[in-house]
Parts: sequence; C-alpha cells; structure tokens
Amino acid sequence: MEYTQLGRTGLKVSRLVLGTMNFGPQTDEADSHAIMDAALDAGINFFDTANVYGWGENKGRTEAIIGNWFAKGGERRDKVVLATKVYGNMGADGPAWPNHDKLSALNIRRAVDASLKRLQTDYIDVYQFHHIDRATPFEEIWQAIDVLVQQGKILYVGSSNFPGYKIAQANEIAARRGGTIGLVSEQCLYNLYERRVEMEVIPAAQEYGLGVIPWSPLHGGLLGGVIKKEVEGGRRSSGRAAEVLADPAVRAKIQAYEDLLDKHGLEPGEAALAWLLTRPGVTGPIVGPRTAEQLESALRAAELELSEELLAGLDEIFPGPGPSPEAFAW
Repeated sequence: MEYTQLGRTGLKVSRLVLGTMNFGPQTDEADSHAIMDAALDAGINFFDTANVYGWGENKGRTEAIIGNWFAKGGERRDKVVLATKVYGNMGADGPAWPNHDKLSALNIRRAVDASLKRLQTDYIDVYQFHHIDRATPFEEIWQAIDVLVQQGKILYVGSSNFPGYKIAQANEIAARRGGTIGLVSEQCLYNLYERRVEMEVIPAAQEYGLGVIPWSPLHGGLLGGVIKKEVEGGRRSSGRAAEVLADPAVRAKIQAYEDLLDKHGLEPGEAALAWLLTRPGVTGPIVGPRTAEQLESALRAAELELSEELLAGLDEIFPGPGPSPEAFAW
C-alpha cells in the first residue's frame, strides 16, 4: 500500500480510504470487523465514517460497530486515521429539534462527544463537516473547533460536499483568526462519469492545500461493469445506475467504456478506481465494500498502472468539464 500526506498536513494516509457506510445496514457486525481487519492487514490506515451512518432509527450504528472493533485492542485504534462527520439530524426521524443538527457551536460540541462515545475513543483524527451550513458563520464554527482541538478531542478538520467558494471562505476566515489550520481535506462526489468538481472544487482544494477524497468512485455501480453483469448474470441494475442507464445515450457511453476496458483486459470497477489515483490533488478514493471480495478488488485497483492510451480513451468517453472559467465562459 502506498501512502501520501493528507493535503498540506504531516499526516500520512493510505491511497485507498475504507468507507464504512455499509457497516450495519448491509454488512453485519462480524463481517464488518473482518473487513476492517483485512483492510488494516493490507495497509489501509484511513477509515471514513459519519455519525448518521446506520440511517433511520439506527443512526450511529456504524460508529458503534467501529467502536466495538477498536475495543478488541491489538493497536487497532493507534494504527487507524479515523475520520467521521457532523451535520445531520441525529434525533428521531422527522424535523430536527432546534440545535440538534448542522454546524452551530452547540451541535458540534454535542455531536463530537456522542461520536467519541460510540467510537470508544478519546479523539477523532479528521472531523468533517458533512455539508455547508448556510445559517452558521465560519467565525462561530472555527471558535467551536478551536476549543475541541485544545481539548484534544479532534486533530484536523475537513469538509464534505463543499463548493469551491465555501472552501475558500472557510480557510480565509480561519487564516484571519490565526492559530487555526483550517480545512485540510474535502470529500466530494468524483468519478469518471461525474467530473464537475474539476472545474472549481478541486482547484480550490489544491490552492488551499486540501487533500481530495472522492466518494462514490463507481457512481453507484454504474462504472463497475453494470451492463456486463446484466448480460452474464441477469442481474438488473438498481439505484443511481438504473436511473442513468435508462437514458439510451448514457447506456451507449457505458457500453463503450466497458468495451474499452475489455480490450485492455481490465475489470471496469478496478480501472475506475485506478483512474482516480492518477488525478491531480486526489489523496485517495473511498471504497465501501460490503464483502471481503469487494475489498480484494479495490486492493487490486491500487496496483494497476493505466497506459496513456487507455487514459486518453477514457477521456474521450468521459470528457472533463475543463478549467474554470474557460469551461463556461469561452
């Protein structure tokens, strides 16, 4: 496993990030523990989760599964760079009780303590804002974060799903306050099919020294050989993949993608992950295995070297938006 610095920090993280969103809803605790053990054995040291994972009445369940894994000992917690998130409503389903969601100083304080308890740890390495909060000024957010850093409850702060201008705003305000390192990572939707972040988000992240952590690297399975699976196994696509494949033009594009990779003797899902590892600014994509076999496939992707010919072919099928402002102004 290769390692890199997380943005402008001295923190070393693996080029693959273990996503845990399926732990609880789709993968039981025993299998989740086995996947985390296998990931650690393979050298993956960067684990990502969120307080809302588990969903519905089981919100927090995923963090609890990870906490029980840490409690087994064996230096598990010491070896892991742990990232979790704050923003969502952690109460019962329905409208949040006032101050029980988003990024007020009060909710940040409450959410950190609750996550620490579920995770059975006394600190979080990377605490991420799961979404922008249009109602809370960054001066308040950074004041709350400064206290938590001083208390030793969190070490670094990252963003998720932020537009480029909010990355800039957050870090400019942090710089004016002094003594605050600001955002060190941005977790965003990024894959071969969805490249809009290349226009503003990734340039902003690079300008301010944030590591980029792509989520949904296979775009909900669309880039994982979905047409081939339909043909060979009679397995119909679902979710995001089914929605976009209903468009004949998209289906033709995905067919061309699968044909190109078949020509090069590569598995589509592994190639899609490997492509992200070639992109400027990318720290590592999040892989969210439901099974040990899916983790093994992701590990193979980390070893792939894509030829210039193949990279050019992928760009032809899935052209990026181009740089800003030229992409929309000229």
